[in-house]
Amino acid sequence: MRPRYAAVAALLLFVHAGSAFAQPLRRVTYVTGLTQPIAFVQDPGDPALQYVVQQNGVIRLIRNGVLQPTPFLDLRGAITTGGERGLLGMAFPPDTAISGRFFVDFTDLNGDTVVARFKRSTSNGLVADPASRFDLRWSNGLKVIRQPFANHNGGTLQFGPDGYLYVASGDGGSGNDPQNNAQNLSNLLGKILRIDVSVADSDPAGLRIPPDNPFPANGAPEIWDMGLRNPWKFSFDDPARGGTGAIVIGDVGQGAWEEIDYAPAGRGGNNFGWRNREGAHDNVTSAPPAFLPLVDPIFEYPHPTGFSITGGYVYRGTALGAGYRGRYFFGDFVSAKIWSIALTVNPSTGGATASDLREHTAELTPGNVSSFGVDSAGELYFVDYSNGAIVRVAGPSPTQQPTVTIDTPAPNQALAQPFVFSGWALDPASTADAGVDAIHVWALPLSTGGAPFFMAATTLTLDRPDVAALFGSQFRRSGFQFTTAGLVPGRYRFIVFALVRSAGTFSVAQSVEVTIVSRPLIAVDVPARGSTVGSTFAIAGWAIDALAPAGTGVDAVHLWAIPISSPGPAVFLGATTTFFDRPDIAAIFGAQFLRSSYGVIASLPSPGVWDIYVFARSSGTLQFTAAPPVRVSR
Repeated sequence: MRPRYAAVAALLLFVHAGSAFAQPLRRVTYVTGLTQPIAFVQDPGDPALQYVVQQNGVIRLIRNGVLQPTPFLDLRGAITTGGERGLLGMAFPPDTAISGRFFVDFTDLNGDTVVARFKRSTSNGLVADPASRFDLRWSNGLKVIRQPFANHNGGTLQFGPDGYLYVASGDGGSGNDPQNNAQNLSNLLGKILRIDVSVADSDPAGLRIPPDNPFPANGAPEIWDMGLRNPWKFSFDDPARGGTGAIVIGDVGQGAWEEIDYAPAGRGGNNFGWRNREGAHDNVTSAPPAFLPLVDPIFEYPHPTGFSITGGYVYRGTALGAGYRGRYFFGDFVSAKIWSIALTVNPSTGGATASDLREHTAELTPGNVSSFGVDSAGELYFVDYSNGAIVRVAGPSPTQQPTVTIDTPAPNQALAQPFVFSGWALDPASTADAGVDAIHVWALPLSTGGAPFFMAATTLTLDRPDVAALFGSQFRRSGFQFTTAGLVPGRYRFIVFALVRSAGTFSVAQSVEVTIVSRPLIAVDVPARGSTVGSTFAIAGWAIDALAPAGTGVDAVHLWAIPISSPGPAVFLGATTTFFDRPDIAAIFGAQFLRSSYGVIASLPSPGVWDIYVFARSSGTLQFTAAPPVRVSR
């Protein structure tokens, strides 16, 4: 008998499920217009690509947050759909960018399960090659997993951190597993299977059995874990983002309990107890389990709280905040709910315990949640089956004011005219477009102390797929851009205003300070104007070129003196190509101008009043400084 702590813990957790969470979540619609979506899969080779598996047999492609009109793969002529059958899973191997391979799980025209390998089209990587289909052959010699009934087909495919392909297989259907498949070590049903698919295209089976699988001799060698009813969705706690590598399984219950099972990384051979147990409770005990011990779920909930668990992911992203990292998100398809639980991992055993249940249904309004997924940044999404949508789970909106971000220019840059002013804007309270009608920019002269003046106005007309990927496809056209002209050299603060459609008012969103300079900009720090110098003295200052992409852009500084008190020829005082660090200049104009200081020891040939002129050679051309000459006496 297994201990019954899981049932008691689950009930206690649900008592506290209504307590408020300090950081509420938000639903952000990513794409709509889908038909029977049941999986959201990130392309491991391209962050801009995700795929939606539709139960009707079509795989849709999302590119840069936009649902593409052309299907990635259409298998409608090869599958049986309806009820729990159809196209059920998809996974990309880690080397997909090189091999072009991917794998799918579906019920064929006979109602049996097929796991097939495909490749992308060699002429267009955004569509699959239907002719590349290869059905994997199992150790029993069959290219299918026989399904005695129409339900409990499992179907999720995941590549584990070890590079092997894991396959979720239901118990074969009906009620209470009448054939006891889940406890049969010679049967592939009611299991998590683990296979090595990194074989040559010519391999007749398309797979090998990993040598450390737990049942190579006394059962079907593909089996990794067993005793599952219908592990509709499972996932790995991503070790690349600080996770444990464990498998977390949402196993759909029979008539009383839904459960979450947990298997530490690399530790197969677990028997989760079905059909002898439903969750942590005795069920059909007329035949003994295949072996003991039976592994308790880390969490379960009773009917009618929910009726069909949808397993999710341990959150390892950043957008939701540190308070959500390490929490496992899951849902229920029938009751249309989403929760998260905290996982505490025992470092000595690798096992986990669940606590601190939080319900997020009111915040996320999930509809019939059929699946979860994560993008390349580890951010969480769920699949809204009833509304045909993919939804991003977002953290709390920091403000109901519009958000405006200036991409260029960067703060404290030194720029030459004209330059491009660009960025993006959105209104988190809006339900369509960006919620911002117009961007107005004003300039405040800082170096002259003049009055602020109107610079430009523009609307949000540019596609910003990066913004749409973060905040939702409704913010696709959220970018603005215009070119400045006519500003005289000097330092300015640009102030951005946003006109909000929902409020009809302007709101200050952001400002940036930049310096408009000529080419090049030269300054003399010593000697001071009007000072008296000796026959030998130092001339030092700094020089920059705003148009140079790196360094100062100034090759050399030349210095001349013209006598004022008595007529005479100009005198060459010296030149330098050596420059020194000037952190104060870098702080004003940007780090590219760090090495901008020069120094020359000069001599004036006779007493009198002299004007000192500084020339700078930039890109091989002598250019005269705009600063007035420095007048000194000797």
